[in-house]
Amino acid sequence: MRKFWLLFAQATTVGLAIVFIISTLKPSLLPSASRNGIVTVHENVNSSTSQVPTAGYSAAARKVMPTVVNIFTSTDVKKPSHPFIDDPRFRFFFGEENPPQRGSNLGSGVIISHDGYILTNHHVVEAADQIEVALADGRKAKGRIIGSDPETDLAVIKIDLPGTIPAITFGHPDQSQVGDIVLAIGNPFGVGQTVTMGIVSAVKRNHLGLNTFENFIQTDAAINPGNSGGALVDVNGNLIGINSAIYSPNGGSLGIGFAIPVSTAKKIMEQIIQSGSVTRGWVGVAMQELTPELAESLKLGKIQGVLISEVVHGSPADNAGVRAGDILTMIDNKQLLTDSSTMLETISNLPPGKVVVFKLLRNQREVVVQVKLGKRPRPKKLE
Repeated sequence: MRKFWLLFAQATTVGLAIVFIISTLKPSLLPSASRNGIVTVHENVNSSTSQVPTAGYSAAARKVMPTVVNIFTSTDVKKPSHPFIDDPRFRFFFGEENPPQRGSNLGSGVIISHDGYILTNHHVVEAADQIEVALADGRKAKGRIIGSDPETDLAVIKIDLPGTIPAITFGHPDQSQVGDIVLAIGNPFGVGQTVTMGIVSAVKRNHLGLNTFENFIQTDAAINPGNSGGALVDVNGNLIGINSAIYSPNGGSLGIGFAIPVSTAKKIMEQIIQSGSVTRGWVGVAMQELTPELAESLKLGKIQGVLISEVVHGSPADNAGVRAGDILTMIDNKQLLTDSSTMLETISNLPPGKVVVFKLLRNQREVVVQVKLGKRPRPKKLE
């Protein structure tokens, strides 16, 4: 009997060892475990924590919040003069003209350097007579405008404060991808600093009619009035965009917000800090998309390019002999897309004074002209 139990124990041990080896190396040879209510799944053992932190997003928020400021601006608002204000009898009965009132605005900004430079939206500080900046730690300071660029809706202001001024960390340019988790931080409706979460819904959004130069990051992180100029950051707390606009017929967040990518913001910011303004190339033409229907009506076939619809008198293009109705197909032997915004950006990125070669199509004949770029004029302020 003792010998029998010894053989049984040895056989059981060997059997269990075989089952263990098979289950480890070749589990498919065993009967399916799903019959007992257990489902076998494949798990990614190398899952990264960069997009889904185990402790939530509090670490990223704590890192960024000290660098996001509230901006309060005020402007003298003059009431329209009464047509009879200069009449002494009118002034006798109704008094002098009312003094100007103060209009106020609020927004957000991001501290980009320890010496107090702040990046925000142009529309936040436009026409401001006074700017007050409130830091997250309770400190306040007067802000002064270093420069602004209405064509990208960016501005740089400066504050001077004793002690340490926190500064945000810039993310890698153009790193944002659709589906990335992002945080939006700002001062919506003036309620105080607020953090919202969402994802990147789209990148390189343009043709929205918001700015002259558009390359927006679209996000569904809640952005509301007062968030303008605030930070859009990744889950590691790195700046990837400046919150700028929302799509909303009633002023509230509908899940479609737009941020200026850090690549654009950094380029504009550096020019403003260095020279106080942004310098772009300019030729002085109005352009129109060359649609298939338009190309067919002009008997152009599948020609790529943009249609020159207007030439400003005395502009570099006019001096070079460019005419309305020409089709611009190449600049310096670089093929252009059938997109006027891309064409505009190509020219604006070139320095004034540079001579470029325009390859045109005029009356179905190729014409080559040399254009010396001028300096793009600043957009006129609407009264």
